[in-house]
Amino acid sequence: MHEQLLLILGLLMIVMLLVMLAQRIKIAYPIFLVLAGLGISMIPGVPVLKLDPDIIFLIFLPPLLYEAAWYTSWNDFWKWKRPISLLAFGLVFLTSLVVAYTSQMLIPGFTLALGFLLGGIVSPPDAVAATTVLKGLKVPKRTIAILEGESLINDASSLIVFRFALAAVVTGAFSMHEATGQFFLVAGMGIVVGIVGAHIFYAIHRFLPTTPAIDAALTVMTPYILFLSAEHFHFSGVMAVVSGGLFMSFRAHEMFKTGTTRINMTGVWNTLIFVMNALVFVLIGLELPDIINGLGETSLMDGIKYGLIISLIVIVVRLLWIYPVAHIPRWLSEKARKDPSPGWKNPLIIGWAGMRGVVSLATALSIPVMMNDQAQFPMRNLIIFITFIVIFVTLVFQGLTLPLIIKLTKIGEIDSILPSHEQQAGIQMRLDKLAVDRLHKEYETSIETNSLVENLKKALENDITLHQNHLSSLEMCSNRQSDMKEYHKIMLDIFSHQRKELFKMKREKQFSDDEIRKAESQLDLNELKITGNKHL
Repeated sequence: MHEQLLLILGLLMIVMLLVMLAQRIKIAYPIFLVLAGLGISMIPGVPVLKLDPDIIFLIFLPPLLYEAAWYTSWNDFWKWKRPISLLAFGLVFLTSLVVAYTSQMLIPGFTLALGFLLGGIVSPPDAVAATTVLKGLKVPKRTIAILEGESLINDASSLIVFRFALAAVVTGAFSMHEATGQFFLVAGMGIVVGIVGAHIFYAIHRFLPTTPAIDAALTVMTPYILFLSAEHFHFSGVMAVVSGGLFMSFRAHEMFKTGTTRINMTGVWNTLIFVMNALVFVLIGLELPDIINGLGETSLMDGIKYGLIISLIVIVVRLLWIYPVAHIPRWLSEKARKDPSPGWKNPLIIGWAGMRGVVSLATALSIPVMMNDQAQFPMRNLIIFITFIVIFVTLVFQGLTLPLIIKLTKIGEIDSILPSHEQQAGIQMRLDKLAVDRLHKEYETSIETNSLVENLKKALENDITLHQNHLSSLEMCSNRQSDMKEYHKIMLDIFSHQRKELFKMKREKQFSDDEIRKAESQLDLNELKITGNKHL
């Protein structure tokens, strides 16, 4: 027990150090962790890890999907529902189809059912890898919205393909009519379970006397309960988690009314998701020796050859599919033509961001070792090895070259979207105006008799004037980016010296540590308005 605990703690410490190193050399940590895990696995004496797919599905997948759904904009998701659906469903089915027939012709003894099994495994891009690689890069908002929306639901469609293909291999029978009906039943009822479960948790958060700690604990429990409930009835646990997460996110302002609750939840979830993501990607690399040992009769070179060919297929199919998806609807629908054309750069980036990851590996590992008649499952180890090659090629090759492609294409924002600082100024001005109107409407007497309330009104009116002047300045210098950069540089310098002053106050012990921490938190929020999340 002690040795296992030390192994886990040692692995966590190694993962943290590797992430820091990845940030230092400016490589997206999923790519670096896979490479590092691969390198560590080749060190003599390192224990061989065998991943239990149930652990991946039950421990890692629900919270990762729930967090992705929570931070997905429902408005953006609905606005770009057409390309998201064509990628999450159409591309998954097309990739599965092409991989199935290609692998049947390419690999000796590979049946069409096994081909669809492999296709269902390698068809969905990873939800984490693409957004991590793109983090901090100048990418259009539309690109991020489509990639995040696709990653939410493509796991469900691919797992359903996998489920039916697995049944065909085990039973030797397959009915397209029955499979189609089952697909809509499994996916649709998964959504129903997710919405019903989300309503229950919504009622708990809103109407019961919870605390910030209880709220945070409940949000961690929610994805697991939604996933297990749907899977218990043989429905899609992925769709249950995604639909439930979208619902809870949309109603979050009604459930969590205090800033303490929201800040506490943010801290809990940021830490949880970071640790899970980091562990999963390093475990992919550490798993390779066990995968190679299981190849059996297939030579290593043949396995690599098959994996490289399948990798090329999934990359090419995605690139060929993305351009018709981006442009054909504009030719057929007048509504689609109202949005600016994506051109050729945006589809290229979306097409090149199709990196595979943990879901593909976990799905491959979940293939049973034995059939119902106690015979060995055909080609199981080869399918797992090909899956690893596809993950490695798409994650490392595409992941490392994606920032270069973005830089070379010099892609800019496609849609007319106000800059973040301008939106923040407009939002705050409206909130301040509401506060002033509220004071005049409900607390007119207090303004006259209470000096604190009077000062509050004056402060709000001053803030409104400042925001109006700020927005006017932005309009006048909209084409003077150098002025904005200088302004941001000056503000960051001021914040830095203000932090030093707070540290001096702390040593002087004139103010309490609690009040100094509050002032420091406000400085952090002010800095975040300028830097965004690129330093997180």
